[in-house]
Amino acid sequence: MEVDTLPTIDVLRLINNEDERVPLAVAEVLPRVATVVDLAVESLRGGGKVHYFGAGTSGRLGVIDAAELPPTFGIDWGHVIAHQAGGLSAMCQAVEDVEDDADLGARDAAEVRPGDVAIGIAASGRTPYVVGALRAAARAGAHTALISANPLAPFGAEVDVHIGLSTGPEVISGSTRMKAGTATKLVLNAFSTTVMVQLGRTYSNLMVSVNALNSKLRGRLVRILMEATDMDARTCETALAEAGGDTRVALVSLLGEVPPEHAAAALRDAQGSVRAALRLLAPS
Repeated sequence: MEVDTLPTIDVLRLINNEDERVPLAVAEVLPRVATVVDLAVESLRGGGKVHYFGAGTSGRLGVIDAAELPPTFGIDWGHVIAHQAGGLSAMCQAVEDVEDDADLGARDAAEVRPGDVAIGIAASGRTPYVVGALRAAARAGAHTALISANPLAPFGAEVDVHIGLSTGPEVISGSTRMKAGTATKLVLNAFSTTVMVQLGRTYSNLMVSVNALNSKLRGRLVRILMEATDMDARTCETALAEAGGDTRVALVSLLGEVPPEHAAAALRDAQGSVRAALRLLAPS
C-alpha cells in the first residue's frame, strides 16, 4: 500500500516480486489448458475455428495472439479469430459500455458454428460481453472455455473448461493489465503454440510452415532447411525454389527424397504435418 512512497528501484522490485507468482499460477492450470488444446486441434482438423472473446486488455491479448499465428505458423487467416468488444477501434482506446453489453457479445458470436471452440478472456470471470458471447456459442453447439484471474468465478461452472488463474491482488489495485494480463498472455502463448505443434505446423522446434515471401525470409528458411536436414545451402535453396517457396514441401522433398509434387501430395494426405507426411512416404 506504500508503493507510491517508495524509491523507483523499490517500486520495480515490488512489481518484479509479484510477477514471479505468474508462472506458478500458470503451471497450476496446465491440465485445463491441455484439455482446451485438444478440443481446438480436433476442431481445426475438422474444419472448425477457434474464437477469442474479450474486452479491454483481455480482448487485446486475444487479438495479438490470433494476429501472430498466420505469420509464425503459416495457418490461414480466419482459422483463429479474435473478437474485441467495440471492434478494432477499441484496440487503441477505451470504448464506453461495450464490455457491459452481453447482447453485443451474443451478436459477435453469431458466426460461431457447432464444433468450434469459443474462448472467453476476462480477468474478473464475469465480463458481460464475454458471458453473452460464450452463452451464445454454447447454444450454437461450440465448445466453450474461460480464461480468468478468478478461480471462483460463478460463470466458470457454465463453460466446458474454466482456466482460473490464481495470481492474487495486483500491485496497483484493479490493474489487471499487470499479473492477470501477464498470466493470460502466457496461457495464450502456450495454448496456441501447442495447438500449432499438435497440428504439425513445426518440425522439431523449427518453424517450417512459413513460406518464402521475400529475399530476407527466403534466407531464413534456407537456414531452417539446412538445420532440419543437415544439407548444404545450395541444395536447400534449390529445393525451396522447386517447392515454390513452400518450406514444408521442400523439407518433405529433401528428407523423403521425392519430387516436390509427391511431397505436396503426402502433406495433403497428412493434413499438413511434416512428420506424418514422411511416415506416409517411408518404405513399408
